[in-house]
Amino acid sequence: MPIENNFQHDELSRKNPGDRLTYADWTTPPDADSPAWQEAMSQLGQKLSQAGVRLIMFLHGAIPGTDVFGLGRLDEVGGLKRGYSRGISGLDSLLSFMREGTNGITPLPGGMKPPLANDEATKTLLDSQIGDAGNFTTATVEQCQKALNQKLATPITCIRELWSSEHHHLGRALAACRLLDRLRVLVGEQHLGAGDRILVQAHGQAGLVLALASNLLCPSPITGRKTFFDLLLATNPQAPDAQAIQRIDPLLTNGTLLNGAALDIVTFGTPVRYGWDPSGIGKLLHIVNHRNLRTDGKSWLSKMDLPQITVEMPIAWGGDYVQELAVAGSDALPAENAKAANKAVWELLEPYDGFERWVECARRAGRFPSEGQCLLVDYKDCTSSTNVRDHYYGHAAYTRTNATLFNFTQIATFFYS
Repeated sequence: MPIENNFQHDELSRKNPGDRLTYADWTTPPDADSPAWQEAMSQLGQKLSQAGVRLIMFLHGAIPGTDVFGLGRLDEVGGLKRGYSRGISGLDSLLSFMREGTNGITPLPGGMKPPLANDEATKTLLDSQIGDAGNFTTATVEQCQKALNQKLATPITCIRELWSSEHHHLGRALAACRLLDRLRVLVGEQHLGAGDRILVQAHGQAGLVLALASNLLCPSPITGRKTFFDLLLATNPQAPDAQAIQRIDPLLTNGTLLNGAALDIVTFGTPVRYGWDPSGIGKLLHIVNHRNLRTDGKSWLSKMDLPQITVEMPIAWGGDYVQELAVAGSDALPAENAKAANKAVWELLEPYDGFERWVECARRAGRFPSEGQCLLVDYKDCTSSTNVRDHYYGHAAYTRTNATLFNFTQIATFFYS
């Protein structure tokens, strides 16, 4: 997307990303308790520190209980009820793999639903229920901080942030405001300024939250920022959200929210939807779990062939199917009293609606947005297991404890070498 993207949707290009695209081979790491792992992480910590990284944020939501594929909206518009599936073999089976209740993703205890609270109780519950599957556990974050800082005089702070996991436009928009307000606080607490870097690792749709944040961080006086905030304030958000918007708005206008610190972003398995604005952020990398199943030479695209996908998806044969299918047109349903507000935000952010448009976007098979470096990795999470909890349709691999060293190695190579 262009500089000053101004909240435009990604163009969903199928073109070869060219020099932006890299493939990496997954290698089985040493055990996290081994001297080899500790030494490798220590060296990475030194490299990050020398580049100015002072804060690492692990940003994630939850897969269970959140309609992660966004079937709520597709069922609401009733594509199948209108007979749209006629002539498209396997489409109803595909939707059953995406739909809560039939896709094998167990709900959270007590029927917990978004918005999820960013508190220790919720994080502890997620850690106990799903472990490190699509979830940056507290144990993993603490282990990273300890390992990275072994030889550093000025330690790098590692924090874990849980976003609300409201997989719809209004939820992501409010989450972007909360995130920027949180960064404002952290910049002050950590005394960050020019020459310092913040590294955010964002899993899944947390990357979409950051895409919106990148548009808000544009240093130019874009018209979309005022429209964005006016829409959100018109929805009568809860007092903390309204106050967050009022705090960050003037700081974004004068370009001082980060106090000169650079914001580097890595997304893991983020669906291609909102456009990114690179003008107000530092470095940008998108990592996707991907196995090339195509026979046309377009190895940078996923494979969305029906009915074959219904055989491949249950064992995550082609990589990350949440990233592939949770595209424009899909979404979780907001609360009934928030639907009008969600629609207003939707009209600003995404020009696609309806079942047919979702099929069209999914068949674009895009793995990456139009901005940022692109890395395709086969995380070797396909073991022919049909137990969804083993892979969550390819969306769980990025946050596994055994992926930590690999991920940091790639980040250091792309950003800080």
